[in-house]
Amino acid sequence: MKPITVMTIFGTRPEAIKMAPLALELSRRPGIRALCCVTAQHREMLDSVLDIFKLKPDYDLNIMQPRQTLSTITSKCLLGMDSVLDEAKPDLVLVHGDTSTTFSGALSAFYHQIPVGHVEAGLRTYDKWSPFPEEMNRKMVGAIADLHFCPTVTNRENLARENIRDGVFLTGNTVIDALQTTVKPEYTFQEDILNRLDYQNRKVILVTCHRRENYGQPMANIMTALRRIADAFPDTELVYPVHLSPVVQEAAHKYLDNHPRIHLIAPLAVDEMHNLMARCYLVMTDSGGLQEEAPALGKPVLVLRKETERPEAVQAGTVKLAGVEEETIFSMASELLCDQEAYAAMAHAVNPYGDGHACRRIADAIQWRFGLRKDPPEEFLGQ
Repeated sequence: MKPITVMTIFGTRPEAIKMAPLALELSRRPGIRALCCVTAQHREMLDSVLDIFKLKPDYDLNIMQPRQTLSTITSKCLLGMDSVLDEAKPDLVLVHGDTSTTFSGALSAFYHQIPVGHVEAGLRTYDKWSPFPEEMNRKMVGAIADLHFCPTVTNRENLARENIRDGVFLTGNTVIDALQTTVKPEYTFQEDILNRLDYQNRKVILVTCHRRENYGQPMANIMTALRRIADAFPDTELVYPVHLSPVVQEAAHKYLDNHPRIHLIAPLAVDEMHNLMARCYLVMTDSGGLQEEAPALGKPVLVLRKETERPEAVQAGTVKLAGVEEETIFSMASELLCDQEAYAAMAHAVNPYGDGHACRRIADAIQWRFGLRKDPPEEFLGQ
């Protein structure tokens, strides 16, 4: 049979972490001509992931500009994708998750009448404003997509409630595949402060906080709680790779500067972040991806948001919602720092997100759907 052309499109660091192993898997498959297009919605953070996975894009839109808005990102992606899709003529476009690149890539493919596959499909909070704009991005992509690669049963059920049942595959999350490449026992950090931390005798807390819906008072509450934690527990060290957003930079330095056990550092490359996560005691984050990655490494997660589109982790006991109020955040962190039974219950819970074979299942599904394989892909049934 004639080979099919499958193009992966992504533009941010989180997308790249989850799509790079899939792009590499597709490149190894017979009958598939694998192409990669990046929008560079995040330039520096994207490039570091591409370097780690040794993935060279076939197309690079390089759209990033200072203080870009959702409108500029979306419009520049759409305009840039026109010529790419006209030239490459893919048989299938793959987008990931819920970014502006994701929505723009899916919409452009639709305009060109090219089938779309949605990796990490079916996540929902059912609040259009939180996370913003991600909730609406993934719902709109779900309406466009022809193939839906769901990490969990819950995601598949969400799609069924929207009458999306055809072309739905249960695969696990590709981020677990990525961890198998990046985490190494004898890893040496490029960020030297991370080599000097005492992971055996200190409780190192990894922090990330950057979401738009936390801008303003919620972020002030979070930062105040983090400083209280450092003050109250002398055996803790907080490591916060601060997002490049000027709003986040300003808040982090305003509330957390000049504390001997709070380390505000530059954003980390994916291998640095994964290996820090593997060594830390606890993760406190408003990120989506870390809610999946940390449990795979046996680390409890406190989510600094009012809701999560990943309820499976809450149900499994690997994640707890701490919200955005100072007292609640401080209280929940204190419990995990003081109560070893509470900590062990979260650390030893089963990760519901994957077994490291999501990319294989997605590639199998694509080959099967296009007649390159006789047997349908196996489903991820949890661990």
